[in-house]
Amino acid sequence: MMEKNSKIYVAGHRGMVGSAIVRKLQSLGYTNIITKSHSELDLCRQDAVEKFFSEEKPDYVFLAAAKVGGIIANSEALADFMYENMILEMNVINSAWKNNCKKLLFLGSSCIYPRMAPQPMPESCLLTSELEQTNEAYALAKISGLKYCEYLNRQYGTDFISAMPTNLYGPNDNYHPTHSHVLPALIRRFHEAKEKGLTEVMCWGTGSPLREFLYVDDLADACVYLMNNYSGNETVNVGTGKELSIKELTELVADVIGYTGEIKWDTTKPDGTPRKLLDVTKLNNLGWKYKVELKEGIELSYQDFLNNPMRAER
Repeated sequence: MMEKNSKIYVAGHRGMVGSAIVRKLQSLGYTNIITKSHSELDLCRQDAVEKFFSEEKPDYVFLAAAKVGGIIANSEALADFMYENMILEMNVINSAWKNNCKKLLFLGSSCIYPRMAPQPMPESCLLTSELEQTNEAYALAKISGLKYCEYLNRQYGTDFISAMPTNLYGPNDNYHPTHSHVLPALIRRFHEAKEKGLTEVMCWGTGSPLREFLYVDDLADACVYLMNNYSGNETVNVGTGKELSIKELTELVADVIGYTGEIKWDTTKPDGTPRKLLDVTKLNNLGWKYKVELKEGIELSYQDFLNNPMRAER
């Protein structure tokens, strides 16, 4: 159990997930939170990471740093996604172990599960069949990270855990026109269509894939909860246990933003995995459940988008 004055390092504190974890810790009264920007500490440099850990000796680590992106970014930069994610997570996890960190939480992604995994996806389906090709490099890096945590626990008795969130959205999201995930991309697209008075908006694929979405502040709440209440080698899924089609999501975003034009579908573009709902039975049995419903979360995200001066450049 983390003490209020425990030294807590949040890696990736400027990202959507890391910033939400910092907000959550602060709201709960944790006072000794360490953060380092990329310019202060490059997590891909082993010597820098080792020096940081030997000097700071954090008690707890939330590893939320990662190189992330949507379908296009993932498929165009396979080598970069694999190398950068693998290197940074190995550096942080290894240094945490070497410097007697009490507990570490590693964050993965639901894309680690097989493309045709049983639905909803239980934690036990990991590595039972092949991965989705479009984000295989990212998935392999994330699987390596969670397995390294498991192996350290087995070999050295560490208390390193991992959590697998579903699709995330919320404050500090990336609204880049081509390198963002589906929900922020839709927020931007419908906002711009509304501003320009466009009569129609073209969306990718068929709209039929089913997806689950979790508001990032709910994930942060779950991460702190797991850090304080869970130990084990198996990862823990973090999601809502609810899904909707991309078409339904698109209509919901358009409704929140107030776009009244027509929505069309470019079926020559890829859909990605047909369905990827997480089985959250384990997390619910541990005593945690999500709070923010999707429509409310999209409304909060749209407000963040409107207040985000960097949205056009990111």
